[in-house]
Amino acid sequence: MHQPLSLNELRALLGRVFSMDALAEWGLLLGCLALAALLSWALSRAVTRRGNSVLFGERVLDGALFPLLALALAFGVRRLLPLWGLAPALFKLALPVLVSLAVIRVIARVLAAAWPNSAPIRLVERIGSWAVWLGAVLWITGLLPVILDELDDIGWKFGAVKLTLRNLIEGGLTAALVLVVALWISAAIESRLLRRESMDLSMRKIAASAIRALLLFVGLLFALSAAGIDLTALGVLGGALGVGLGFGLQKLAANYVSGFVILAERSLRIGDMVKVDGFEGRVTDIKTRYTVIRSLGGKEAIVPNEMLITQRVENSSLADPRVLLSTIVQVDYDCDVDVVMKTLTEALAKVPRVLSDPGPAVQLTRFADSGLELTVHFWIMDPENGSGGVRSDVNLAILQTLKRLGVDIPYPQQVQRQPRPTQAASGSPLAP
Repeated sequence: MHQPLSLNELRALLGRVFSMDALAEWGLLLGCLALAALLSWALSRAVTRRGNSVLFGERVLDGALFPLLALALAFGVRRLLPLWGLAPALFKLALPVLVSLAVIRVIARVLAAAWPNSAPIRLVERIGSWAVWLGAVLWITGLLPVILDELDDIGWKFGAVKLTLRNLIEGGLTAALVLVVALWISAAIESRLLRRESMDLSMRKIAASAIRALLLFVGLLFALSAAGIDLTALGVLGGALGVGLGFGLQKLAANYVSGFVILAERSLRIGDMVKVDGFEGRVTDIKTRYTVIRSLGGKEAIVPNEMLITQRVENSSLADPRVLLSTIVQVDYDCDVDVVMKTLTEALAKVPRVLSDPGPAVQLTRFADSGLELTVHFWIMDPENGSGGVRSDVNLAILQTLKRLGVDIPYPQQVQRQPRPTQAASGSPLAP
């Protein structure tokens, strides 16, 4: 195990690192880094990876695999140096640096995979990175054991249990490490589940959410145990949490339960066209607490899952994605209605996005004041693309067909009557 150095030993070690005797170690260290980069690149080409993975990152060398391989190779070379007649100097400094880099890369990539594009997570990542580098510097300089001894003297006593500041810090670090490992495993399983095309997307989402919640729960138990917290105290905490859920957190708990119910029953699926509380759009994501609905105009609504369970939801594509649309037109009373209806039906069948099965239909629905009112019904298969474009195409086809047939669309007409004169031209009064 690498031992911390005193200040005098560190000063002597730095003098040896930058001397001519350390050239062989520099060459071996650079060789380890080059070999680690080559292996990382070769594995990235051999393994199918998608997006920003934990091991390979975005550009291979910014992932966690490169520092882990470099650390393993450097540790192996460090063990072989005495067999080659070399006294390790550079590797005593390189190994803590590589350990810190590997820890930072793993934490950063796991947090980025679990919560992508999150500003608070980026802040936590920076704080964790500075803490790891500070710990490495304190370890190399030999100050870390001194600081830990001082922290061990600061403590509190709760009944028969004595708790020190060192125990709190070490337990917190251990808990964070356990949670990072749990997040890494859950992110890997979730990525594999979401790539399986044979399973419905909603079922993949509920499986991924359930696995993440289970692993985080198990990781939290391990983290609390590693931090020295008695798990039997969780019984009291569970009772208090139950009271809190019954009063202040009941809405939040209802949303989470409703989210799992929606995913399990598949009453709403990603891609469905729905209308909730007057807002119509396409379901783009279903979270455990809320559902995201994006309208055709680009607006997004975040709807609590409880609302989707307790209120009426219009789903245009639950059992059948076909949607019936209609438009109304009036024609002159003098036209041949049978010919007009037949010709309009044939013309609408040629409009893009209008289905042929069931095909369009034209019905005489009302004898209006100015003309005969015809209602045109037609079906579409892709409501997620909107209805305004296809309705406009249908209206243009109707207008062109009526012009070709010579059928007028009547204007509103009003009949005005002149009042009868109350007196004849001779001036004699007339009977009313």
